[in-house]
Amino acid sequence: MKQVMQAEKLDQENRLKERMALIRHKILVMSGKGGVGKTSVAVNLSYALALSGSKKVGLLDTDIHGPNIAKMLGIEKATLGGSTMGIEPVMVLPGLKAVSLAFTAANPDTPIIWRGPLKAAAIKQLLGDVNWGTLDYLIIDSPPGTGDEPLSVCQLIPEINGTVIVTTPQDVSIMDARKSVMFARQLNISVIGIIENMSGFICPHCHQETAIFKKGGGEKAALELGVPFLGRIPFDPQQVELADRGVPFISFKKDSAAAKAFMQIQKRIEDFLGTGK
Repeated sequence: MKQVMQAEKLDQENRLKERMALIRHKILVMSGKGGVGKTSVAVNLSYALALSGSKKVGLLDTDIHGPNIAKMLGIEKATLGGSTMGIEPVMVLPGLKAVSLAFTAANPDTPIIWRGPLKAAAIKQLLGDVNWGTLDYLIIDSPPGTGDEPLSVCQLIPEINGTVIVTTPQDVSIMDARKSVMFARQLNISVIGIIENMSGFICPHCHQETAIFKKGGGEKAALELGVPFLGRIPFDPQQVELADRGVPFISFKKDSAAAKAFMQIQKRIEDFLGTGK
């Protein structure tokens, strides 16, 4: 029995390596705390990359206890399929695939009550047993903090290209974002950069800007920590409405200040990875 279990473990590890070898760039999206728009960034980054040319993109939701990408992509009723190649992801666009435990829940109100080992095993299965195929990018959305889920991802994918850290400008968020930078450094993972989300609000009527959550904290932290600052995304109330409708704002509000800022951020990420035009 022990030899069988060891053989199965080795087979799974080899399968995971084979799957990841077909993916050119793996990016972990992190935040030090919740409520800063990390999942929104992961969803819109995946969407933007898939729409830019002929890129093939995968989006993996590793937020075990609060999986939200299905809602933000408008595919809550989708389910994962199966084939001889493994678990089949949900096709969002011709160039975008997504996987989340939300696709396996019969009732969205049912909580997942797991300890660390179960979460690590689930993430290993989502990486190794899903038929991702050949991808240009795999965007991995992790829950807030530096716990089991991001640690499992980094340990399972030693060749991960880097992490994008999302924060809002206020001090309490910056404090936790700095921890995410130190997390990456302790694991010898590149920090692609910090994004300052909800950075100012431009009134649609008078066009005056108000720093609801302050402004500049993310850029200051990036400068102090010696990591790239990817840019600011202003707060736009329509982003909330669009997320609830399952529509990424990058595709629906292309001319908005938030969408334009995000396109610049996408370009900087691609430049960091050497894939920009």
